[in-house]
Formats: sequence, C-alpha cells, structure tokens
Amino acid sequence: MSGKRISREKLTIKKMIDLYQAKCPQASAEPEHYEALFVYAQKRLDKCVFGEEKPPVSSVRCTVTSQQSVKR
Repeated sequence: MSGKRISREKLTIKKMIDLYQAKCPQASAEPEHYEALFVYAQKRLDKCVFGEEKPPVSSVRCTVTSQQSVKR
C-alpha cells in the first residue's frame, strides 16, 4: 500500500504523462506506450528504498539509482 507521499507522486506522474500525450507534437499516438510508462513509474516508486521518506529528485541526487555523473 502506498503512503500519502508516494500516492501524490504517482498522481503527479500520471498528470505529467497525460499532459505530454495531449500537448506534445511528437507524442506517440499509441496509448499503450504511455500506460506502460506509467506502470513502470509506479513500480519504481513502489520499490523505492526510501519509501515515504523519499526526498524530491530536485533536492538530492539519488545514490541508489543510476543518476550518476559518469556514464557506465
């Protein structure tokens, strides 16, 4: 079960995807593409090791994910 913060982040992601799909000229015409993206984002949030204590991405670089300055 998602807490308040994770639920809010999922809603934000859904709104961002919907906005992109509606307003971006190069957006894919296939709704399945965006549904798959949203499912992926939900899974990532559900598995976040920080859980409800997850800081916003803009405030701290996540040391758990691939947000590294050097590419592999």
